[in-house]
Amino acid sequence: MKKLRTVLFLFLLVSESAYSQKIVLDESNLVPNKVYMQIVSLEGEKVVRVVKDSTVKEADEPTFVKIKNTKFKNGSIEVEVLSRLLPTAAPTDRGFIGLAFRIDDMNSKFESIYVRPANGRAEDQVRRNHSIQYFSFPDYKYERLRKENPEKYESYADMGLNEWIKMKIEIQGSQAKLFLNKNKYPCLIVNDLKQGPDATGAVGLFVDVGTDGYFRNLKISPSK
Repeated sequence: MKKLRTVLFLFLLVSESAYSQKIVLDESNLVPNKVYMQIVSLEGEKVVRVVKDSTVKEADEPTFVKIKNTKFKNGSIEVEVLSRLLPTAAPTDRGFIGLAFRIDDMNSKFESIYVRPANGRAEDQVRRNHSIQYFSFPDYKYERLRKENPEKYESYADMGLNEWIKMKIEIQGSQAKLFLNKNKYPCLIVNDLKQGPDATGAVGLFVDVGTDGYFRNLKISPSK
């Protein structure tokens, strides 16, 4: 019996590791959409740099780098992000950076959770409360969500510009939970993803206006 349990444990361990996929972030695996993208060296490490196309004026648009051959529905997505403000950034820009998921083939529908690192240590408490944001493209951008359901789709967490922030989003059906850095508990819980529980699609690296964004260590772990 002990031998059987050991074999079963090893089988589950191998199965789990095979199901988790660390994504190689290079040009052959990435498709920019309404953004400028390049592989650069940062602190001696190759990372992906992403900047929003300046001709896209609206916020919460499909401004992301899409990962090829990702068909994601449920599971977890992990990535490390670092955000700086561009020299051209406006005073209202916050270093918007995060993940898009369940992106359809035409980039016309997707879910997203991103952070505003410039808000994380602001002296204004209202700004702090807007450190994390969920939105759903195209119908539920942050302005509508904030107006119709204040505080429901935003949250606070400690973070800052020009530092690596680990994001982990766990998605199951209509629920998404965001964990930051080594926090045991989620910083944001969304219980009604607007695309519905059966939506599926690609994963993307998201930025918005004024952001000089960097990404590394992307890992996708799908589940049923």
